[in-house]
Amino acid sequence: MKEENLYQGWMPNIHRHVTFSLDLGHMAPNFTCTDTKANDQTPPTKANKTVDGSDDDVIAHVLGDFGPWQLRSLLILFLCKIPAAWFMACILFTAPDLYPEEEYKCDARAFGPEVNSTVSLDHCYVMVNYGESGYAMRQCRKFLYTTGFHSLTMEFDLVCLCDFFVAWSQYWHLFGLLIGGVAATKLMRVLSPRQIYATGIWCLLMCSLLMGLVKDFSLHCGLRCLAAVSCCFMITSGLYIFSDITTGKYRVGAVLLYDCFWAVGLILLPGMASGAPSWQHIYLGVTLSLLVIVFLLPWTPDSPRWQLQHTKEAQLAIERTVGILLEAARTNERMHKVSKELPQLLEQLREMMLEPMPAVHWMHLWMGQRKSTFHLVAVHMALATFMVVNTGLLLHVRSFGREHLVSNTLAMGVAEILGCLLALHLTFNQRERKWQWAGGFAIVVGCIGSICWFLAEGNMPEVYGLTMGLLMASLPQAAVACAQSMIMACLGELVPLEQRSCLSFSAVTWARVWQLSASFLTLLRQVSPALSLSAFCLLAILGGLCTCCLVTRDKEQQPVGAAVNKRQQLIGLT
Repeated sequence: MKEENLYQGWMPNIHRHVTFSLDLGHMAPNFTCTDTKANDQTPPTKANKTVDGSDDDVIAHVLGDFGPWQLRSLLILFLCKIPAAWFMACILFTAPDLYPEEEYKCDARAFGPEVNSTVSLDHCYVMVNYGESGYAMRQCRKFLYTTGFHSLTMEFDLVCLCDFFVAWSQYWHLFGLLIGGVAATKLMRVLSPRQIYATGIWCLLMCSLLMGLVKDFSLHCGLRCLAAVSCCFMITSGLYIFSDITTGKYRVGAVLLYDCFWAVGLILLPGMASGAPSWQHIYLGVTLSLLVIVFLLPWTPDSPRWQLQHTKEAQLAIERTVGILLEAARTNERMHKVSKELPQLLEQLREMMLEPMPAVHWMHLWMGQRKSTFHLVAVHMALATFMVVNTGLLLHVRSFGREHLVSNTLAMGVAEILGCLLALHLTFNQRERKWQWAGGFAIVVGCIGSICWFLAEGNMPEVYGLTMGLLMASLPQAAVACAQSMIMACLGELVPLEQRSCLSFSAVTWARVWQLSASFLTLLRQVSPALSLSAFCLLAILGGLCTCCLVTRDKEQQPVGAAVNKRQQLIGLT
């Protein structure tokens, strides 16, 4: 291929791992773009951040703040939240509560003639008469089922341990999220975000198929863990990609609305699971839905700055970055922003990104002033409590009865959407006071939810009790979604630019460690549903208090330009 025809027409698909035998060092002095829409203007070459943390370099100059290409990319990347919500909440429908005597009975024939045994009211224990030897209480191991839906608890004969089964199965899912987040962050040093995203969807597809086939309890828990790891691969890499291709308020807005598609998944799940005759059909429906994301993989973009910085061969790095930028420029009708010297400018930007710099370690976060350390403790505690409450309240909908499971799940999804929209409003309208508004909302609704004890002891009609109980669970869910999405989107406002990625990794990992306890807190419903609900409301109040303590750093104190590490300026994401 001739040198002058290498970038003829600026073909947008050049980033798809095409190998060119061209020495970039010989190309740089005399190569220019031949596209008629390209101009001779020289965009910024330095890698700086504006006061609000937006990137200001040649990549941002070509991409722009937001456009049709970013919108298409965001919609594709946001889709990964839907299967993530399904795998989190599907246990509500694959292992619902069963009613003794009506839907299952203990098969007491294993203990001898039926006249010698007496079954308990919940059909979980059998009193066996051994004649002169006396009586013995035995746990029922085999059951006879009369219900039409074949659930996971029926598959493993765990109907008497349904709550423990749900908690243990959900624990492995949450453990997979913890492992997946750490693994995805570390793998991003050697694999591009798009490669991790594709790996996650293919692994999730395989896990979903296997989960519909296995009939072993241990394998089921292991596959749930692997599925959660795959979901976290997609969530983490997707967040990295769209945070890199958007800037300014559009980046913040995208992160704030990221969880809206999680809520959409909660809303769609009851419709998909309602007509399924068994738990295997639910997993089959989830698997078929994943094919949509697989189909959209060719249109899923990669991070241009990651390609420019981490691709080992300079020539290949610039080729892939140019391909991404030109595809975006054409879709956004910004070809007039493309300079004819784009490859040379990207080469200069790559050299700046590869300059050695002092590493920012986790301990550096805590070496500032005492006031800053207090804020860091507060944000870690707030995010941890909100993640625990978010997961716990979702599982708590089982306490309202199986017949109300669909409506309650829909209500939780709507509450999440309203919470994210409220976070969007507060972030852009209240500015520095947004923390106090979000924290105050969590405190107020947490206090309202704590009065559920009065409903539990009152003699009101069941329909009113269920309505009030659902309201007291939905309001904290909306408040938690609001505060959690705000923390995830505005975390970078609490520390200098060079510490943002370190703080994000630290806070999210810490929160996911505590999130493991959420599934076991739901076991409090065996004592009283009001006990588990009030426990989550108290945690929401604690998270609200911690959120009220957060303060946005003064923009004048935020280091900009040459004072900030150049590499962190390029890859540090809010």
